[in-house]
Amino acid sequence: MTNAITLQHLVGGTIERLKSAGLGFYLLLAVFGGLVLLATGLGLHSMFTHHAQYNVTREIPWGILISTYVFFVVTSTGLCLVSSIGHVFGNKDFMPIAKRSVFLSIATILSGFFVIAFEIKLPWRMAIYNVISPNLTSNIWWMGTLYGVYLAFMFAEYVFLLMDKHKPAVFCGFSGSVAGIAAHSNLGAVFGLLMGRDFWHGPYMPIYFIASAMMTGCAVIIMFHVLGYKVNGEEMDVDMKRSLEVTTKVGILLICVILFFTTWKMIAAVTGQPSGKYETAMALLGGKYALNFWVFEVMAGMVGPLVLFMLSKGTNIKLMLLASVSMIVGIFVMRYDLVIVGQSVPVFHELGVNEFKGLLHYTPSLYEILISVGGFAMTAFLFLIGEKVFDGHKVEHHEAH
Repeated sequence: MTNAITLQHLVGGTIERLKSAGLGFYLLLAVFGGLVLLATGLGLHSMFTHHAQYNVTREIPWGILISTYVFFVVTSTGLCLVSSIGHVFGNKDFMPIAKRSVFLSIATILSGFFVIAFEIKLPWRMAIYNVISPNLTSNIWWMGTLYGVYLAFMFAEYVFLLMDKHKPAVFCGFSGSVAGIAAHSNLGAVFGLLMGRDFWHGPYMPIYFIASAMMTGCAVIIMFHVLGYKVNGEEMDVDMKRSLEVTTKVGILLICVILFFTTWKMIAAVTGQPSGKYETAMALLGGKYALNFWVFEVMAGMVGPLVLFMLSKGTNIKLMLLASVSMIVGIFVMRYDLVIVGQSVPVFHELGVNEFKGLLHYTPSLYEILISVGGFAMTAFLFLIGEKVFDGHKVEHHEAH
């Protein structure tokens, strides 16, 4: 009976909230929905024309669609892990961000699956053969399987949070965190165990992916929670301000960790013998990708947000929003550089094979760019719908106990 009343209240409240939404809300919905449809059409067309519209090659087989997928799954895992500090591990300061963060973790991983579906020639075959013909020695098989398990737990966790069933929500949240860490470290292993790509190879990648996921999660939590209150036309309460303050402090710590990782990664690459790793690092530090590295990765993605977060002291919402937006842009370029620059050195470089002179080059096609934009549009569309359907993902007072 209680659940029926809750469902009736949810539907009735959603209708009222949608009626009261302004013209700007529906214009944004139309724009984001249109971009998703456009990306879907282009993606389907590319599937049935054997990806002729993509600029990937035999030498650089992974393009911007792969880096965009990595960005979204990194973001989803980070949202899950940061939000779990509250309702899973009992830190009350993180309780207010729980519902919206879990919802966003679902939205971002669905956006990642949306993008990767159009990178794979026949994605339905992957879904079928993943089950009927598993390859237990494949990191990519484990990655896909674990992310599927992770998504199921995230869905269940959000449903239990909506139903105010705290114990099963904690169980699903903990299980989702474990699955997310396993899947994400496995994604790092997809890169780190490729011996033919010097810049990726080594135990660094799985650890780096987990730390950078939580850094990304902090930025996305701050940005979408601030925007959520603006969409709903509400004033942020004291508990939420406190939650964003501690999230900012966690973000500061994680930026420092990633700066540490990045510094030593580069030092290790440039002080060794000339190799593929050396060539790649030099391309980032002073070559054709230096603008991406110094302006976007370092300044926009880490140093700038670090300074803004420290100046904000976790209380200046405008500075925190600016820092989080800058961080998200920088992190997207960081994922792009990781994927593309890591493939820029010819595979047989160290063997003295001079099939190619210099670094390999890749520029995304219009199709690839628009499909990637469609992934971001899907996240934005789901965010807007979620704010109205779930009434701003409000957390009841008794949930914090």
